[in-house]
Amino acid sequence: MEVLGGLVIGFGALLGFMLFISLLRAFRVLNEYERAVIFRLGKFSAVKGPGLIILIPILDKMVRISLRTIALDVPPQDIITKDNVSVKVNAVVYFRVSDPNKAIIQVEDYMYATSLISQTTLRTVLGQSDLDDLLAHRELVNTKLRELIYRETEPWGIQVMNVELKNVDLPQEMVRAMSRQAEAERDKRGKIINSEGEFMSAQKLAEAAEILGKTENALQLRYLQVMTEIAAEKNSTMIIPLPMEIMKYFTAMTEKVEKESKSQS
Repeated sequence: MEVLGGLVIGFGALLGFMLFISLLRAFRVLNEYERAVIFRLGKFSAVKGPGLIILIPILDKMVRISLRTIALDVPPQDIITKDNVSVKVNAVVYFRVSDPNKAIIQVEDYMYATSLISQTTLRTVLGQSDLDDLLAHRELVNTKLRELIYRETEPWGIQVMNVELKNVDLPQEMVRAMSRQAEAERDKRGKIINSEGEFMSAQKLAEAAEILGKTENALQLRYLQVMTEIAAEKNSTMIIPLPMEIMKYFTAMTEKVEKESKSQS
């Protein structure tokens, strides 16, 4: 009888200890960014949290899920663009769980599923885009990627916040070709600017010559000003001034010869 009584007492103590542990496990504390999806006897019961929640031992099962934004790194993808250029592109997807119920029930692993749908969408969208659009209009590509990925993940309770392309790796041949194209464009712009400067300079010189030709003393003053500027440089150049009267004599002779040639013709 004493042995039987000892067994009963030991079994009762073990049962009480197990009951005490079950009661302790019935109390759970969730952080502000966490939610608990409760299943009772295998069926969905409720979404609880944050703070203190109480579970029914043995009957309830809790799945903890975070509502914080997750940065998902999409591995590099080998893509052929619409204009047949092979590139390697990787991206980052920012998303969060908006409906914990759907994120647990509708999909087995929402992280893995979102990663796969991001990779396939990245290959599809960039395969339909030209390389120039990929490089020059990256914001439009990011917006299109976000819309398509969110359309697929919304039934899972996943909200896609943003999608950003990180790196676009081009073949070395394409990099060299683009460098030559950029250099040619710079040379083109430089020649155009130089030509415009020459044209404007010629216009200003023509206007200055017209003004100087209207006034007899203006050319003489300009002649003396140039001599003053040259003399101020302290160089070894020797300047022999030519009187303006001699220049006027040669000008008059030239005009006379031109008139005679016109009259003879």
